[in-house]
Amino acid sequence: MGLKKPSYLSSTLMLAGVLALGACVTINVYFPAAEAQQAAEEFVEKVLGDDLTPAPTEAVNPQSFQAPARRSFDFASLFISSAHAQSADITIRTPAIQAIQDRMAARFQASLQAQFSSGALGFGKDGRVVLRDATKVSLKDRVAVTQLVAEENRDRDAVYREIAVANGHPEWEAQIRETFARQWVASARAGWWYQAADGSWKQK
Repeated sequence: MGLKKPSYLSSTLMLAGVLALGACVTINVYFPAAEAQQAAEEFVEKVLGDDLTPAPTEAVNPQSFQAPARRSFDFASLFISSAHAQSADITIRTPAIQAIQDRMAARFQASLQAQFSSGALGFGKDGRVVLRDATKVSLKDRVAVTQLVAEENRDRDAVYREIAVANGHPEWEAQIRETFARQWVASARAGWWYQAADGSWKQK
């Protein structure tokens, strides 16, 4: 007795099962913390005026090159787009972000740096600038400094939001802000003030 050919109904059920399996695949796009940290460091150092020196590249020995091992076929990749399959990256090179960065750098070099050095300003725990000690600003300059701080914080809020949006994940804004908040402190010069997690002020 010969083998019975699969019916049309059986083929349809099999295809439906495969599609159902694909629908069960959950795609989680995790926040790329390491890439965000690198982007924040590049951005902050440009604003503060010290560009990072690139690490020297080592010569590659052609004989040491090995072809990558062949990867086995991943059935789940049929249901995951290449955009999700690739590792996420953080870009800060859009016209909007660059324009904000240029404004912040000019403002910092022209006015804010001196106020940080005097101790009047400090880096807030939320990634913003805080007028920490107004008594260190002369009376005639207090209105101007207050205005500069407000402008700086508008740009900072805007750039955290813009970086998240530019990378296709507006929901990353809070994490971008946290990353930058840490980097402002890490890049702060000796003697500058910053706000700890509990709100207290510390001098670097």
